[in-house]
Amino acid sequence: MTVTHDLSFSALILNASPLVQIVMAILLLVSVMSWNYIFSKMFAIKKARAQTEQFEKQFWAGGNLVELYQQATANHRGSRDKTGALERIFESGMNEYHKVKSANKANLDASAMLDGARRAMRASYQREMDHLESHLSFLASVGSVSPYIGLLGTVWGIMNSFRGLANVQQATLSAVAPGIAEALIATAIGLFAAIPAVLAYNRYSHDIDRLAIRFETFIEEFSNILQRQSR
Repeated sequence: MTVTHDLSFSALILNASPLVQIVMAILLLVSVMSWNYIFSKMFAIKKARAQTEQFEKQFWAGGNLVELYQQATANHRGSRDKTGALERIFESGMNEYHKVKSANKANLDASAMLDGARRAMRASYQREMDHLESHLSFLASVGSVSPYIGLLGTVWGIMNSFRGLANVQQATLSAVAPGIAEALIATAIGLFAAIPAVLAYNRYSHDIDRLAIRFETFIEEFSNILQRQSR
């Protein structure tokens, strides 16, 4: 009499050992969180890039810097979503520049005003980069750890399969196949969680690095403009 085994995914998962099921549940949870961060980060970077391009066009259009600063301040007071990262960096620099200038009307120190504006922009730059890079470490961790968690479930499942062979008088492929198949599902789920996370991490790291270069370039160019105005 030939014994048939249900090798469907649902049956293999339901019939897996408790530890393998726990591993699968952890990997599925991690995968859902990873996809959530992947999509949220994708929209955040896309929005940051569009806002940066829009502000660069306004800044280099040759308008009045004071009016641009007032507009940025009004937008920032209304909602953070209305202003982009580069606009907030510009606002921080101009705000500090005017504060130092107002505090030292009697004895204007051009280097003090410029240094204060540059420090303020650097601090704002760091805040913006921290915001853009949030959750990237989670994606990196998922990409590096998930395959090993899946491998743990696979190794444990295969061990149980070979343990079960000890109680069988005649070892056949049909006897060991279900246990090995359910064990390999853990590795498959681990790879399913890891591969998108690695691809997203590499892509988003590159995009954020490009934005960081644009921010740093703007800080230097704007500092040069302030230096010329301070003379």
